[in-house]
Amino acid sequence: MIRTIAILLAGGLLLSACGTQSMLSAMKSWTSESGYAANNKTLINDARHSATALRIPTESNNELHTVCGVMLYESEEANAALPTPDHLVNKLLSNAYGSLGAGANVCYGSGTDPAKRTRALDYLSKGVGLLAEASAQIKSDLS
Repeated sequence: MIRTIAILLAGGLLLSACGTQSMLSAMKSWTSESGYAANNKTLINDARHSATALRIPTESNNELHTVCGVMLYESEEANAALPTPDHLVNKLLSNAYGSLGAGANVCYGSGTDPAKRTRALDYLSKGVGLLAEASAQIKSDLS
């Protein structure tokens, strides 16, 4: 019995030592593997294009479907790269991608309805703000 406990304890210590990695190292690895910088830039540009289209009252449904469909696709792709090693960054990015996706969905169905367009813009604005906050935390983790 004592021998079994000793073996389990030694195994646990070995496993815990193998999984130890600094936040700096873990975040460097995640940002590289996930393509975070490029994805973040793409999402911000997509949000900008969607917002521009939403602010043009005469913009066609086809144009809104295109830019907002792309925004939805890109936000889902970015979300697939989660989780991150940092719990706070993970939460911020998850909320950002959720807001951007919600904005894209509302945008896609907004047509000429000014209230829906405003709601979509609010979601997009919130999403971009959360991206900025997450980027600041990632920068802190990487320094």
